[in-house]
Amino acid sequence: MTTLPTASKRFSLFSKIRAYFLLTKPRVIELLLITTVPTMILAERGLPDLGLILAVLLGGALSAGSANAFNCYIDADIDKIMGRTQNRPLVTGELTKTEAFVFAWAIGIFSVLWFGLVVNWLAALLSLAAILFYVFVYTLGLKRRTPQNIVWGGAAGSMPVLIGWASVTGDLSAAAWVLFAIIFLWTPPHYWPLSMRYKKDYADASVPMLPVVAHNKTVGRQIILYAYAYLASTLLLIPIADMGLIYTSVAVIAGIWFTWESHLLYRQALKGEIRNPMRLFHGSITHLTLLFIAVAVDPLIVF
Repeated sequence: MTTLPTASKRFSLFSKIRAYFLLTKPRVIELLLITTVPTMILAERGLPDLGLILAVLLGGALSAGSANAFNCYIDADIDKIMGRTQNRPLVTGELTKTEAFVFAWAIGIFSVLWFGLVVNWLAALLSLAAILFYVFVYTLGLKRRTPQNIVWGGAAGSMPVLIGWASVTGDLSAAAWVLFAIIFLWTPPHYWPLSMRYKKDYADASVPMLPVVAHNKTVGRQIILYAYAYLASTLLLIPIADMGLIYTSVAVIAGIWFTWESHLLYRQALKGEIRNPMRLFHGSITHLTLLFIAVAVDPLIVF
């Protein structure tokens, strides 16, 4: 006679699946994929084949998930120290380090093969490069050694736009590299406010994020510099990719708003008290989302 699994076993299986899902840092993946589809639309100058879009999204999610799972595996020792990361599966014990390591390898290898066999081998090579860069250059090489960690770590987060472009065209044109620069320059003013908010966590874990090792005035000044460079890169896309009125309007208006918010944070730093650095953090996500919605819509609407 077949016996049904008990409620505790069903819950245990669900918890394990959920733990693997959380190991991939799904909120980070969501942000990365927001930039991928608009890039594909721009590369196509229209709507790409739906099957291709779904294939790229699956491969991209697995690739980013692999990199994030390796990151959790490597950083398990500091994740248990930081309040922001104490609920991650390796800290809570829902997954063992062996399980995380095997899982990271499995979905990473699958993502590269998936891109190569279903999309194209340039996208596969870029996927592999993104994983290797995030794991070896950022997580193992830079994160615990230099306050410029997140600056160069942003290169890994910029890879999805290259993958999206290559998936459609099979090459990397100047417009693809400008999109790469947009994400790269967006990353520091996006992440440093978060580092301000969790400054003590990073200090306790001996991670030299810029807000840990530098005065808030210095951090605020750096945020402004990168905000202006980010704005310039968004405007550079206009002539390089022949963008129209929709993108141009969003890039200019939203860009002015974002740089203004950066200045507000800097003014608070000059006064010696930063009341809510997360305002700029969340604002940066809103800005990037609006910008890439414009990237997607602009080629589809002709005035």
